[in-house]
Amino acid sequence: MKNETKEKVTGTSGEPRQENKMGVMPVPKLLVTMSLPMILSMLVQALYNIVDSIYVSQIDENALTAVSLAFPIQSLMIAVATGTGVGINALLSRSLGEKNFEQADKTANNSLILAVLSYLVFCVFGLLGSRLFFASQTNDPQILEYGVQYLTIICGLSIGIFLQVTLERLLQSTGRTIYNMLTQGTGAILNIIFDPILIFGYFGFPKMGVAGAAAATVFGQIVATCLGIYFNLRKNPEIHLSFRQMRLDGRTVKAIYIVGVPSILMQSIGSVMTFGMNKILLMFSSTAAAVFGVYFKLQSFFFMPIFGLNNGVVPIIAFNYGAQKKERILHTIRLACLAAFAMMMLGLAVFQLIPDKLLLLFNASDDMIAIGSTALRTISWSYLFAAFCIVFGSVFQALGNAVYSLIVSIARQLVVLLPSAWILAKAFGLDAVWWSFPIAEIMSILISVILFRKIYMEKIKPLP
Repeated sequence: MKNETKEKVTGTSGEPRQENKMGVMPVPKLLVTMSLPMILSMLVQALYNIVDSIYVSQIDENALTAVSLAFPIQSLMIAVATGTGVGINALLSRSLGEKNFEQADKTANNSLILAVLSYLVFCVFGLLGSRLFFASQTNDPQILEYGVQYLTIICGLSIGIFLQVTLERLLQSTGRTIYNMLTQGTGAILNIIFDPILIFGYFGFPKMGVAGAAAATVFGQIVATCLGIYFNLRKNPEIHLSFRQMRLDGRTVKAIYIVGVPSILMQSIGSVMTFGMNKILLMFSSTAAAVFGVYFKLQSFFFMPIFGLNNGVVPIIAFNYGAQKKERILHTIRLACLAAFAMMMLGLAVFQLIPDKLLLLFNASDDMIAIGSTALRTISWSYLFAAFCIVFGSVFQALGNAVYSLIVSIARQLVVLLPSAWILAKAFGLDAVWWSFPIAEIMSILISVILFRKIYMEKIKPLP
């Protein structure tokens, strides 16, 4: 094994390149090495999401509701950024596994162009469409103004999130996830520090309210982007970024989006689901919508580590599929399922035992605690199945079958969750709405198992 890790190969430039650790390092150690920095950075990200809403809730409940109603657009931005990142990750890792270094460099340079183009679309929406978006959900003038202030800044300065995610995917694809921990962690910590300063106007800064929360968020993302540029230029020798190579290449863009578009659509469905669920909950009260927003912040503390785990799983599987190493693929899947299930069980325990204490972090009224405690306890039963669905989704993406993930996501969120939520709301009231989440997750695991068996027989089993 030691000799393998020292083996060198020659790239297209003629320079020697070390054999990538994803093909030779023992799988348990590799999964920890690849995933742990991402898990830690994702935990910090989850923490800043929670802290952000805690500070906003100190303004008033309408401010918290406005930020909750803005979440579908923020989620859509993340969907485009991370979905494109999945395509970048899969193509870049596979190219490195095949030792096609010219294609790896082309992928890296094209990815930055795609990030800038994605930003321009959301910038225009933020400047021109924010008011229309909020007016479609509420006629409360205070919630409307809070929401427009917040979303205009989040979208108008979203260049940070698009470049940050892209640059992190380049580091992740070559196994250098420790630097992702530094970029994400630094951005999140700066957000946490500047949230109260800009919201409440400390240390001579203007009191910006909800707009201050948005400004702190984009500031952290832009700083993280600057770090990502530095680490890729100085610490990532397996790819070469160059302005001269930053020309859109049709084949490369197509290869990225063959995997990336289903992932974008899959995650965008989450935005549609959130928007639809907010509309259902607003039939009862704005407090119910605020509870849903708080739930999404709290659940991120358990889901984000699994997404960090998956960020390590995708390049490992993609690389070893390119290198034709069957047992390493299967070993990675087994370990990922076990780790994800353990994280979900922790989330289930927390939401069952102390939902009221979690809600009090957000300055919750008695009404919000009553609604929220029922919501958290009911939704968390879906965690029994969610871990396996998430890991199977990463396997589909890594093996170039991201459309399978899309099928599962559509079935779960649009075919089952939203219709069942609406039916339960009309038939049994607000408390019954939350049962739509466990119902949808049961359907999701059934479809995921069927599709995993299919991809195993077609792609994994035939490997030598």
